[in-house]
Amino acid sequence: MSYTLVAVTILVALASLALSPRVTTLGSFYKGRAVSGEAPGVFSLTLSLVTTWIFARSIMNAAILGYFFGIAGALAYATYYLSFLTGAWVIASLRWRHGFHSIQDFLADRFGRFGPTSYSFVTGLRLLSEVFANLLVIGIIFGPAGSMAYAVSIVAVGLIVLVYACLGGLHASIRTDVFQTLVFLVVLAALMVLAFDEGGMTFGGIVGSSPDPTGPGWVLLAVAFLQVWSYPIHDPVMMDRGLIADRKTTMASFYHAAWVSIVCIMAFGVLGTYAGLEKEAGETLVPTLTRLFGEMPVLLLNVALIISCMSTLDSTLASAAKLSVVDMKLGEPTVSRGRIAMALFLLGGFVMMFIGSKDLFSAVAVSGTASMFLAPVAFFSLWWGRRDIPSWSYVMAFVTAMLGAAIYFLEAGNHMSLMQDLTGLEHKYSKLLVISASILILGCLYFAVGMLLRKRAGWSSNQAAPAAD
Repeated sequence: MSYTLVAVTILVALASLALSPRVTTLGSFYKGRAVSGEAPGVFSLTLSLVTTWIFARSIMNAAILGYFFGIAGALAYATYYLSFLTGAWVIASLRWRHGFHSIQDFLADRFGRFGPTSYSFVTGLRLLSEVFANLLVIGIIFGPAGSMAYAVSIVAVGLIVLVYACLGGLHASIRTDVFQTLVFLVVLAALMVLAFDEGGMTFGGIVGSSPDPTGPGWVLLAVAFLQVWSYPIHDPVMMDRGLIADRKTTMASFYHAAWVSIVCIMAFGVLGTYAGLEKEAGETLVPTLTRLFGEMPVLLLNVALIISCMSTLDSTLASAAKLSVVDMKLGEPTVSRGRIAMALFLLGGFVMMFIGSKDLFSAVAVSGTASMFLAPVAFFSLWWGRRDIPSWSYVMAFVTAMLGAAIYFLEAGNHMSLMQDLTGLEHKYSKLLVISASILILGCLYFAVGMLLRKRAGWSSNQAAPAAD
């Protein structure tokens, strides 16, 4: 275990605690408002969006995809960050066209009780999986799986984050996000300077690292373009930050978060790409980076991972509290109930950590596929404004997406070979492309057929009137 990493973790934790005032109002705890009642500005909201989406798993995924699939893999992962643009358009339509302040209320209005129930189920699983995934990265940084250092670091960091998250809710999360993002950007800049100075990267080598146009990296890029339409909607961490400020602040923050995040993710992807070009037989990512750049860049990478872990954890817990208490209405909306929800989600993450991680970590990766039932909701109900979509269309889209996500999970884990038997495709990303395209096409077909059947039956569609926020 590196004592430097322990010291960094303690310093970040102390600073986060110092920046987390104890709040008692619902506006501060659930809506991120200051004690004075002010909503966050563009600077704070942008940095909060950036750091909550550049979480530890994302950093590792970007580097690993670059390592194995070249620049195409890095581009594929960066493409998911276009979700800030599609997310901004979803928020704009939800709030300022249709007049709703939560996805759940909109789905209940359009599709009945099953709408918010199914949505809350998917988002709850995503939040729980994010707690697990970030705790897993923390454990791996400090020690081998199952070791004392591994277990102690997971519990210690989880409890530290729980304390300051409970103190200030979403308000504390946004305040600490600003500090954590600034530190993260400094660390990232130092890491890239050292890597380029000591590693001898070349622009031509990076650009030419994915020569096969049918390679897995390019296939995953196509998948990302299909999933980016629905991906942000099922992420309550992003959606919650789109519901707390005025229109000008919200839209500017999402647009700025898009380009800042893409630049950061591409930096890690390029780092992984270069390591992949220079790897030796039998090497994995971290040993290659250590051999190429020395101990300091790898130390900085671990520091970036720790900061992003803590930042994402507090945001995830804040959104878990809002989902449970405000959106799902599980009891009276009080601050104390929100703190209980945070503790329960962290406990769920601990349980997932210690019952085995291989399949659970794979399960995190299917959330984008599971979210695709929301794409036709965005296309037909939010952006087109159709009110004549029957509930069965939504239910069928949901069932199809869940079935597709389950098939991909089982295929990726080598538990079944249905896709390979049907299509002859072997790589999991090729299978994912077929599954994603099928879900999107079928979901839109359900909505279109439902709309046409209602039109034939003489059902009148009233466009949603613009509403002031």
